[in-house]
Amino acid sequence: MDAQRGPVTSEPTPPTSRVATALHAASTPGAVIFGRPRALRASGKVLPEHARTHNRALVLQTLYTVGAQSRADVARETGLTRVTISDVVAGLIVDGLVIELGQREDARPGKPATLIDVDRAAFHIIGLDLSEHEVFRGAVVGLEGQIIDRDEVARDGATGEVAVQLVELLVERLLARTSTPVLGIGIGSPGVVDPRGVVRSAPNLGWSDVPLQRRIAARFDLPVHVANDANVAVLAEHSASRHDDLLLVKVGHGVGAGLIIDGRPVVGGAFAAGEIGHVVVGTDGGPRCACGRDGCLEAWLAVPRLTGELAGLDGDAAASARDDILREAGRRLGIVLAPVVGALNLSEVVLSGPAQLLDGALHEAAVDTLRTRMMAEFNRDLRLRMTEHGQDIVLRGAAVMVLSGQLGVS
Repeated sequence: MDAQRGPVTSEPTPPTSRVATALHAASTPGAVIFGRPRALRASGKVLPEHARTHNRALVLQTLYTVGAQSRADVARETGLTRVTISDVVAGLIVDGLVIELGQREDARPGKPATLIDVDRAAFHIIGLDLSEHEVFRGAVVGLEGQIIDRDEVARDGATGEVAVQLVELLVERLLARTSTPVLGIGIGSPGVVDPRGVVRSAPNLGWSDVPLQRRIAARFDLPVHVANDANVAVLAEHSASRHDDLLLVKVGHGVGAGLIIDGRPVVGGAFAAGEIGHVVVGTDGGPRCACGRDGCLEAWLAVPRLTGELAGLDGDAAASARDDILREAGRRLGIVLAPVVGALNLSEVVLSGPAQLLDGALHEAAVDTLRTRMMAEFNRDLRLRMTEHGQDIVLRGAAVMVLSGQLGVS
């Protein structure tokens, strides 16, 4: 439901989860997801001083992915010694992250092993999507990515400090919807966001150098992770598809992309990797963009532009004209994507946005353009597909961001 507008009080909120705060203090080294390149999942060897935290993350990742196993199973899967596994699991049980499920029922000789698993009901995560034009959306999300409850607040054109207050209001309302300890808060914001969760620039929200992560963490005494909405969305796809090289194009009020290479999010030196919306497509001009130039990808592809073009169609030729508009937008998208996909030798590109616009003629034109502009010999396995997460992709990605940042799990 929509919230009534008004200032949000700045009185301190009681901690929702002291356990989550303790976990934050002991989280994976370099837990900033979109800072210095770090794998989303624990694997391989680390420095001795990081071994304990790394081993915890490795055990959690193994259980989270494979499911219930014995301690001996986990030792074989991770390559850690049984003594190490026993110590790590004991600590995870104390922290409420792992539970014992009872003895395995099988016909193996000897004493039946006790099965352990991640306690998938132990925590909830608060996820926010600030990328839509009219509303801020949020959800209470389970550890397996399931949406448990939802809420939203109307923006009503709010910018600047009022918009920040609406974010605080939405978090407050979502926290009131769960009595389960909260592991953390994940926020997908439009614009350029640095690794400290400072929104460097989000013109649609009137934000410039807004320390959103620090402010929300101080207000609610919980770990908070903030990143660009397209970068957050690609985490949801990575978690579901298990591809270590992945490009996601998010089409909404603007156009942006999230990129993961070798299991590591890519943000660029100025934290603006994936800002493809203002790449000028071709040399033949095109629609005027909000940035003042002609022919930016966003001017061809953004939802307001497409819906505006299609709204004026009428009569017997409307269906054909509709396909022509969408095909041209798809062709422009393919032109921008071809050098990126070719340079990185990607095999998977995902589109996120309104299916009624992106699927069909637009998708077909983008695929055809990619095929004609790239060497088939090296890109025969390339797949361009729609996301299966629908409008929840940023909310689910926000949950993955918290899981990876706090526990090293995705």
